[in-house]
Amino acid sequence: MGNPGQEPAIVVVMGVSGCGKSSTGILLAERLGVPFLEADDLHPASNRAKMAAGRPLTDEDRRPWLTAIDEWIEEATASRTGGVVACSALRYRYRQMFRRAGTRVWLLHLALDEATALRRVARRSGHFMPAVLVDSQYAELEPLRPDEPGLTVDAENSRQWIVDQAEAALHRVGWAGGPCRREPG
Repeated sequence: MGNPGQEPAIVVVMGVSGCGKSSTGILLAERLGVPFLEADDLHPASNRAKMAAGRPLTDEDRRPWLTAIDEWIEEATASRTGGVVACSALRYRYRQMFRRAGTRVWLLHLALDEATALRRVARRSGHFMPAVLVDSQYAELEPLRPDEPGLTVDAENSRQWIVDQAEAALHRVGWAGGPCRREPG
């Protein structure tokens, strides 16, 4: 758990489509006892339609989506609840925006090779993000920089292992997401 009086962390589980952001984020939020946000739910209908048509989003398209995520981070920070958000956060400048919204934003980058991401996305059904856009995500991806608080892990590890690593890293830096609960055993 973080130091008394400190605001809890906001964890951004980031990476390309198909890396497991949502499933990892849900599990991590449950472990930390904090709210979870699926950032895809904040995309305007126009963004979803554009992606479903196989056209990548521009920064202009992303602006209202990023603003909505930013507002969620600000609210979770102000309310001192902490939280976990599953969001591609592919570009450094987007992550910097999130870090300005919440002073304790911590990044968990789920790294995955392009061939595996393409296979995973192609197998999904009912998602607006088609496999044809995977290559555009890799073109946009800027891995974590040394000045960004966070951790990069191989997304092919088990969700449980990834969450264990994230929780341990958060504890090492004193940024507990909330009332951390360890699994028995």
